Amino acid sequence: MGTLSQSSRTICLFTWLCVLVFPARLVVAVPPPAGADSTHRCIAFVSDTQAPLFFETVYLKSDRNLDATRALLHDIVMVHPAQLFLLGDLVSLGFYDHSWSTIDTYIDSLRGGGVAADAVLGNHELLLFPGEGEKEFSGRFPNAVRTGYTRTIDSVGVVLLNSNFDHLSQEEASAEDRWYERTMEALDIDPSIRVVIVCCHHSPYSNSTIVGSNAEVQKQFVPPYVASRKGRLFISGHAHAFEHFQIAKKDFLVIGGGGGLLHPLREGADREWTDLAPVPRPRYHYILVRRVGQDLHVTIRVLQEDFLVVKDLPCALLEVGTSAK
Repeated sequence: MGTLSQSSRTICLFTWLCVLVFPARLVVAVPPPAGADSTHRCIAFVSDTQAPLFFETVYLKSDRNLDATRALLHDIVMVHPAQLFLLGDLVSLGFYDHSWSTIDTYIDSLRGGGVAADAVLGNHELLLFPGEGEKEFSGRFPNAVRTGYTRTIDSVGVVLLNSNFDHLSQEEASAEDRWYERTMEALDIDPSIRVVIVCCHHSPYSNSTIVGSNAEVQKQFVPPYVASRKGRLFISGHAHAFEHFQIAKKDFLVIGGGGGLLHPLREGADREWTDLAPVPRPRYHYILVRRVGQDLHVTIRVLQEDFLVVKDLPCALLEVGTSAK
């Protein structure tokens, strides 16, 4: 981990004590109808399901966060998608086995029902003791590769990247870059792939006042996505909000509403990026993506005010095709 400053050691100790003590064009789309036939090919994406740490509640408002996470995960189990992808910060402290209890319950239920679940590392999985945290993560997601891996569901290629650059050696970071570029090129010429979705934890673009945009993701991960003929959707988390941006005629979704403390966003003239998110903005949420012919239906599943019911919110219909750019 390197040498910690006195202030860093104090924060680490305080945190540990807290745990111990406590077409590029978008048009409106109609959500897919309920029922098994409409969901068996759905791909679910959720991010930032971690329980709040005590010190975070000092400057961010808590609001039944644990209830929100459980309700969303329960809904995913009921929807029974073809695949679930968790985009990092699954838990508050990755090294602490007890932090995983809620996630374990729902992941086991999904896998027991034949639903595959994969994930990428977030910063919370690597907090304080990154080696132990990654060990806990890998035990639950043994197929995850720390320098990038792919999955294919119904002709949709999903590329999963590790955006924790501080925890990669220079050799690993270079290897991930080379692998990512080759993979995007290969998916572009693969006739069995109709569209590509790129995922990582840290968002390249966000108006969050807490974490903002990630310049390294912009530099390393955005260019191959923009250059790809089939790359049509970039999904990330880290910023605890729902945001939708179009950059270089490509779509970027931030889906950090899995239950973590919600982030305030820069609004009006203060915002850095033009946000296309629906109004009112979804709070706790996850998304379903379904390929229909040459289209992708992207639906936001939003937790209602009663913290019991999750409903569809139409998001967008992305026109996809190998000729689109």
